[in-house]
Amino acid sequence: MGYASGALVYHFELPAHGSGDVVQIAPLTGAAQPPDDKQIATDWFDRQIQATAADWHSKLDRVSINVPPAAQRTADTLRTALAHILITRDGPALRPGTRSYARSWIRDGAMIADGLLRLGDTDAVRDYADWYAPHQFANGKVPCCVDHRGSDPVPENDSHGELIHLIAQLYRYGGDRAELERNWPHIAAATGYMDTMRRSERGDANRAPGREANFGLMPASISHEGYSAKPMHSYWDDFWALTGYKDAVDMARVLGKDDAVAAITASRDEFRHDLFASIETATKARAIDFLPGSAELGDFDATSATVMLSPAGEQRALPQDLLHNTFERYWRGFVERSDGVKPWEDYTPYEWRTVGTFVRLGWRERAQAAIDFFFASGARPAAWNQWAEVVGHDTRKPRFVGDMPHGWVASDFIRSALDLFAYEREADHSLVLAAGVPESWLDGDGIAIEHLRTPYGELGYRIGRIGGRIALHVDAGARPPGGFVFAWPAAKPPKPVTVDGKPVEWKGGELHFAAAPADIDM
Repeated sequence: MGYASGALVYHFELPAHGSGDVVQIAPLTGAAQPPDDKQIATDWFDRQIQATAADWHSKLDRVSINVPPAAQRTADTLRTALAHILITRDGPALRPGTRSYARSWIRDGAMIADGLLRLGDTDAVRDYADWYAPHQFANGKVPCCVDHRGSDPVPENDSHGELIHLIAQLYRYGGDRAELERNWPHIAAATGYMDTMRRSERGDANRAPGREANFGLMPASISHEGYSAKPMHSYWDDFWALTGYKDAVDMARVLGKDDAVAAITASRDEFRHDLFASIETATKARAIDFLPGSAELGDFDATSATVMLSPAGEQRALPQDLLHNTFERYWRGFVERSDGVKPWEDYTPYEWRTVGTFVRLGWRERAQAAIDFFFASGARPAAWNQWAEVVGHDTRKPRFVGDMPHGWVASDFIRSALDLFAYEREADHSLVLAAGVPESWLDGDGIAIEHLRTPYGELGYRIGRIGGRIALHVDAGARPPGGFVFAWPAAKPPKPVTVDGKPVEWKGGELHFAAAPADIDM
């Protein structure tokens, strides 16, 4: 077969109940550095273990999340998922896996990068951006994936917005203006290519009856795996493109490129108008009451629709009845599956993204129910804190599982789990705190967050129940332009409430305060 094989034999003389150690040195990179004659092998080995553990702690412990026992598994799995993402890297390349998906997709990479940045690893994201961006084609097209053979030319029209988002997020979390300036040509080229693509769909052909919903969108592609048999005008592509346009405007403004700000803003606004008009046309043409997955099919795909809220940030702009109906329908199906009413064969844990959406919709209890189900049904082996790309109901049935652990699934978990404690709300550029935290977590020592990264700086806070009152302290650090928002976890918010000793009022179940440090008594 061309594979090497062999056997190693060690002879021991051991007493009853005795033990012996063999130290093997098998470096994955570089040369072996065995102990010299003056070292005892086991002592040397212990030092290597300690050094390796210290190195991993330096990567995994940048953010501290202290929670009650009921939430400890979520906190532990955050660290495990981060480790899995770092382990599956291939040099600078972020990959969804090491076997089935031993390539780098910018789709996966951009979403993995968001998780890495929030947990404090800007270096891995910088390395990835520096490696992936030069594979962009001369016309500005961003390849969907890259491997040892080079760039894949398959058209997947989410990729352009994803590269822009990656670069923009790296600046927001890393703050390196010179680095952004170096990467600007990639942003400019990608926006120019998106202009070409969407304008190709603004012709008379898409004004003909039955094709109106395609007008002005990104062209049909197979970015969405469900459309691999036949390319579709996927709203997944379009909301990534819109994200790219918005991020490009922001980055042009940072760099003081006034002409680019004006030009890209015009493109963004025209595309956004066409996109929302398409959704209205598609829903009417298909007589549906939910957000469709594609313009042609009017298909139901709530997991894909999550991108409309994050990272696209369009929650308030979307038709609220369609948004509500989409995730209510998903929730009904979720309950039927989790309660055993509806038989199920398998699911993809990309559904972790719905947890973050539930948090943004104010569905705190539903977010917790989803967390419980995904842990109970899909984390296998349970102690390994991981999910395969496909989870089967029958644990003994042979099936395709993809890579396990799966890097993109790990990033979906990371982003949704962190959303429980804090997320950026684009509509008012605020930081929303503890919107996914159940009231029961506030008992005892409550929860404490330290050094959580945000686009506005490091965030730390402590919240717990003391003598029947809830105390929230937010550390100095993060400075969101829209201030901070705390959403009350119970049915009715308490009165009175003070911020730094001054009385304030709840607004729509939310408490707003402008800056930190701050002490809130409720």
